[in-house]
Amino acid sequence: MTQLKGIKAYCAGAAAAAALFVAAPAQADIKIGVIFDYTGPFAAGGSQAAAIGTKSAIDIINERGGVEGHKIVATYADAQSKAEVAINEMTRLLEQEKVDVIMGVFSSAHCVPMAQRVDQLKKFMWANVCVASSVFKGKNLQYAFRAQVHSDQFGAASCTFTHENAKAKLGKDPKDVRVAIIYEDGPYGAGVASGNEAKCKELGMNIVLKEGYAATAPDLSSLVTKLRRERPDVILHTGYNPDITLFLRQARELGLKWGALIGHGAGYGQIDKLRETFGADANYIYNVDPVAAQLLDPKTLAPGLGDVTAEMVKRYKAETKADQVPPHTSMGFNQTWIFLTDVLPRAIKKYGGFDPEALRKAALDTDIPVGGTIQGYGVKFYGPGTEMAGQNERSSPVVMQYIDGDTKVVWPAAIKTVDPVLPLPKGHVYAR
Repeated sequence: MTQLKGIKAYCAGAAAAAALFVAAPAQADIKIGVIFDYTGPFAAGGSQAAAIGTKSAIDIINERGGVEGHKIVATYADAQSKAEVAINEMTRLLEQEKVDVIMGVFSSAHCVPMAQRVDQLKKFMWANVCVASSVFKGKNLQYAFRAQVHSDQFGAASCTFTHENAKAKLGKDPKDVRVAIIYEDGPYGAGVASGNEAKCKELGMNIVLKEGYAATAPDLSSLVTKLRRERPDVILHTGYNPDITLFLRQARELGLKWGALIGHGAGYGQIDKLRETFGADANYIYNVDPVAAQLLDPKTLAPGLGDVTAEMVKRYKAETKADQVPPHTSMGFNQTWIFLTDVLPRAIKKYGGFDPEALRKAALDTDIPVGGTIQGYGVKFYGPGTEMAGQNERSSPVVMQYIDGDTKVVWPAAIKTVDPVLPLPKGHVYAR
């Protein structure tokens, strides 16, 4: 990914009579440091797609003349799928590149320490993709904001979807549905799993197994064996990319069967990668994620947003030559678009600039109704002193299913495009 170096333009000083007047900076560039994983295992798990979406939004805004006359100068940094590299890159961008905003971040394991560090420094961070609720929960962060969905919502969505379809699709009372929760044990997986457990218990479903594992584990056969013994109807899985591949491969080798496999973002959001590796075996997998914007009916959104989505899709396909545009592209694009078209203009016009304090105040003023973003949800941030200060209270995920190579929305009912295929049809490699 090309790194663009920012150059500030300053007006020259002018002398008049006996006094010397120094002009203020004229339309200074706004410098944004964008951190994603362009290499390493997270790249194929969604980080690269999110990075492309983020860059597309910045490019479009610059092509339209920037924000209030200011050009956006982005410096792109590779976290290499390593937390220590992400933190070092953030430090470099703030101290050496002197960026005004830190943006991006795919992995929650990176996002948690980065958000806290930015807040301590009283700099400004706008998180595009990382979902762990623990990034904000109980932290009372002042200078970090996230319009993205958070992991408690991911966990609740898959349980609610299962509960609503238990009787009609699985032929069981919800209390008789056997649910297994498996997850990578970092902040991301543990956060979603916690949401799974809380919501499934609240809904009275039978959790037969809850177990975490290291995302770098070389062998998951013992976990697969436990799942075989517990015979779950539904498996709720949160992982990244290599671990999902390992799980699916070993599940097939060891004969694990299920009625539904519901993933939660990351590697489950990359249908092209799943189909490339598993072919038809990836058919009917579910994914909980913020919706891929191109799946929504533009008529349900604010005027003009359908055209914005179409431009995002066009640019992604031109860049990657791919047929499918994953949800992570919309996440990167949407959060960047919200910042550049809502928060940043307000900071400049109402609060006099784009320093951290102006950006903080502008973000807290954000009030976008449902339908006002390309992913459908609205934006209003929890304020200081609340449990989730800095998190968007109007964000919401959807449940999607991969059916014959296409991505379909199956929940919530109000916006679903097809009925879910549940349980797996006979003849599928993972079907009972």
